[in-house]
Amino acid sequence: MKIAIVCSHGGHLTQMLYLMDAFKGNDIIIITYDSKRTQELDYKKYLVKNIGYNPVRMLTAAITFLRVFSRYRPDLIISNGSEIAIPALYIGRLLGAKIIFIESWARVNNPSLTGRLVYPIADHFLVQWPQLISKYGKKAVFEGALI
Repeated sequence: MKIAIVCSHGGHLTQMLYLMDAFKGNDIIIITYDSKRTQELDYKKYLVKNIGYNPVRMLTAAITFLRVFSRYRPDLIISNGSEIAIPALYIGRLLGAKIIFIESWARVNNPSLTGRLVYPIADHFLVQWPQLISKYGKKAVFEGALI
């Protein structure tokens, strides 16, 4: 299975790296922001400039993700945020990929903006704190903390 892991380069990436053993045996690519840390990752990767919540950068990123996903053709895209996930998951959905979103471990009581924006298109939506289930809808699932 081809799996794209999309997340920002700080704590979100750290959380996703904790899960890498779960993806063994699959063709994995990490898509994240370009930084000294991510340049040194020992995984197949595609690095992009930080987009923040700038609408022009979001659009540029969406075009980049369209190109990357058209070539890589992921079966599954997994993300825990942050804003990099928004254009990536929407483009991935348009191209037929299944979407798993994991709300960040740091989100204890309130949903993230990214989580709220990608909830409608996620095939599976996981929260790491039980109190977040009521903040989302029926799709949100708590299975315990992932890290």
